[in-house]
Amino acid sequence: MKALCWYGKNDVRVETVPDPTILRPHDCIVRITATAICGSDLHLYDGYIPTLEPGDILGHEFMGEVVEVGSEVRRVAPGDRVVVPFAIGCGQCWYCRNELWSLCDNTNPNAYMLEGMYGYSGGGLFGYSHLYGGYAGGQAEYARVPFADVGPLKVPDGIDDEHALFLSDILPTGWQAAERAEVHGGDVVAVWGCGPVGQFAIRSAKLLGAERVIAIDRFPIRLSLAERAGAEGLNYAETDDLVEALKEMTGGRGPDVCIDAVGMEAHGTSIDAVVDRVKQRTRLGTDRANVLRQVIQACGKGGRVSVAGVYAGFVDKFPFGALFAKGLTLRAGQCDVQRSMRPLLERIERGEIDPTEIITHRLSLAEAPDGYAIFRNKADECVKVVMHT
Repeated sequence: MKALCWYGKNDVRVETVPDPTILRPHDCIVRITATAICGSDLHLYDGYIPTLEPGDILGHEFMGEVVEVGSEVRRVAPGDRVVVPFAIGCGQCWYCRNELWSLCDNTNPNAYMLEGMYGYSGGGLFGYSHLYGGYAGGQAEYARVPFADVGPLKVPDGIDDEHALFLSDILPTGWQAAERAEVHGGDVVAVWGCGPVGQFAIRSAKLLGAERVIAIDRFPIRLSLAERAGAEGLNYAETDDLVEALKEMTGGRGPDVCIDAVGMEAHGTSIDAVVDRVKQRTRLGTDRANVLRQVIQACGKGGRVSVAGVYAGFVDKFPFGALFAKGLTLRAGQCDVQRSMRPLLERIERGEIDPTEIITHRLSLAEAPDGYAIFRNKADECVKVVMHT
């Protein structure tokens, strides 16, 4: 089969690799019909996530048709259309039983690696390095899906691939960012980053009753998409002091909720952003965290901070004093996708969310290397790349 393989920093290639096979009785094989490039994939592409090996297959947003099942699979069958969550859950451990799917105790065979970094390990992820299990990803023609009775969600015939695909990651991730922040009626919500996750965080905040959503970015196409969803755009590149600008927009109170949908490769022009960039490039630091600092500084007293952007390691100059003094609540983490896939599918069916409105580029799998370069460089007004196989 054809698959997109990693060979080094900014070096990905479409190669011919062996077809996946059933390894365990709870596996299934999916013929992939649609896959996408995620902002998290860029952390791999840019060389910031360790333990990738040349030839590893990337991609964690994918869906397709089941073509083969293991002997113990009961809930899906050949011919079913399914969308596959990026986090692999076993369904049996304490975390899965409590719907903390991304923290599964049993799906990361390399758990010792993450335990060494974080004290504990989360579950396995598709196409996201050997830290997270070394599972082959979904930017390919076929994929092996473990625990097929636990993760894949059947897609109704009336929902096409592009409407269902983002249930694999970015739609639930944006939803969870707003949900974990306990967004409710009357809230003013500020979202940093109007990429795909930020777009869905904006739409989710509106669905949960936010009175106002302020969308922060520097790219006109992203701000335009946010405004189309009912947000107020704020171009940080045209603002001398973002915290003061948010105070002015909120009558001095600041936002009730601040969402970081950017993560470890944040851009910025402040001194701390420049220092972060130098440290990251020289491997003296892991994460560019100026957005994380901004959301804590900007959030109003008693507010809630939700972090959906991926962070990998250590952050310095962290304003814990501001977090403490203002009585903020901070929540973060990988998305527990399985928990919200079905409810969000129902919202798609009712027309409450149209995931396709953020798609700007449709490519073939053979064009995946170009897609990565376009997405990373935000060329050609790129917001989201979908590949059909």
